[in-house]
Amino acid sequence: MSNFTALIHNENIKIYSRVRTWIMLIILAVFSAFLPAMMYYTTSNASSRLGTWDSFQMVVSIVFFLNTIFIVVVAADSVAGEFTWGTIKMLLIRPWSRSQILLSKYISIVIFSFLCTAVLIVFGLASSLIFASPTGNMPSSIAAWSPAEYSFMDILCRYITLFLTVTLAFMISTVFRASGLAIGLSMFIMFAQSIFAALLNPDVFEWANYLIFTHMDLRGYLGSDIGPGGATLGFSIAVLAAYYVLFLAVSWIVFRKRDVAG
Repeated sequence: MSNFTALIHNENIKIYSRVRTWIMLIILAVFSAFLPAMMYYTTSNASSRLGTWDSFQMVVSIVFFLNTIFIVVVAADSVAGEFTWGTIKMLLIRPWSRSQILLSKYISIVIFSFLCTAVLIVFGLASSLIFASPTGNMPSSIAAWSPAEYSFMDILCRYITLFLTVTLAFMISTVFRASGLAIGLSMFIMFAQSIFAALLNPDVFEWANYLIFTHMDLRGYLGSDIGPGGATLGFSIAVLAAYYVLFLAVSWIVFRKRDVAG
């Protein structure tokens, strides 16, 4: 187990020793802190300023796209980069199995995703507490949730979408050994999922209930027990879990059987 911990530590070093990683974290921190401050200094009428939780939700809705993009970039390069730079052979001659190597890479990406999301939350919430109006409008809508509960449940739903997108990028990186393809396809799915969900409406096409696009955005369940096509939250989670297992299974199978001698 200690050897495996060392392997995870080695993968983390690869991530955090790169300048781009710290640039990403700094950008997340700056944007998260800047938006509430910008709203404060550009809104002259105090009565029209956003409330604390409205301000925080604005930060999350804008900056979470950057958060997803940055983590996808790291995930896409995790395996493909080893092939690109020719370091995969050196890694495979070490006393670790291929499964351990791939798992350590995936765990390091998950840790990075937690860190990036935590930076967004800490700086966004701190800035909202400082600059937003405590007596401003409360977040919308949903009587079943307090403003804080709604905000953090919204983040959880967004993180599930991020988690699946990043796992997809990791799979594409592993299968095709091309970080550019992994980034491109993942970004395309991230931005086009709502379009696919609208075109392949499960109310019209029953088989669309089993597509990942239909269920990737779980935020609708914060205000309703019924999802797309009459689905329940449990059904949506089950569909997403099935795709998640599929993505990981394909990654593991391909990586374990791949010939890297050439």
